[in-house]
Amino acid sequence: MAKVFIYPLNSLILADLVERFGHKPLTMMSQIREKVTNISLDSPPVNITPEDPKLGLKYAAIEVPAGVRGRMALIGPLIEQTEAAIIVENPPTNFGCVGCNRTNELTKYLIRSKGVPLLEVKYPESDEEAHDFVNKIAEFLESLPKEKPEEEEKAKEGESVEKEDEK
Repeated sequence: MAKVFIYPLNSLILADLVERFGHKPLTMMSQIREKVTNISLDSPPVNITPEDPKLGLKYAAIEVPAGVRGRMALIGPLIEQTEAAIIVENPPTNFGCVGCNRTNELTKYLIRSKGVPLLEVKYPESDEEAHDFVNKIAEFLESLPKEKPEEEEKAKEGESVEKEDEK
């Protein structure tokens, strides 16, 4: 199961497609859920922890607007976990708007520079394009490994230990 970064980050459509093909979508919703259910916040989602601004500085310079750094404090850890990515170009805002275009450009740049398998598709504007859109995403997701090589090795080791125990 690959961890797939989706852009736009809060696209329920992309998250659902990724899950249907047996992978884990890396989404903004999961990051926000973690923040608002974390006991270290006094009155979520208004408060932030003292570590959040520092984390944002890891991805964006101090001169960058605070909103960009704040978003990158949430998005940056997702980028670090990324094993594959899907970027939808020119989506309408109701498809999954992230907010600030500077954050969007920085996010796409960091994903592209990470060197993971990447699918970039244009948002569909007709029924035919929508079918192609879903088919391209399906092909991409099917091409990704279902298990990590480490997990496969552990599974094989577990099987060999079981076989030795049976002898």
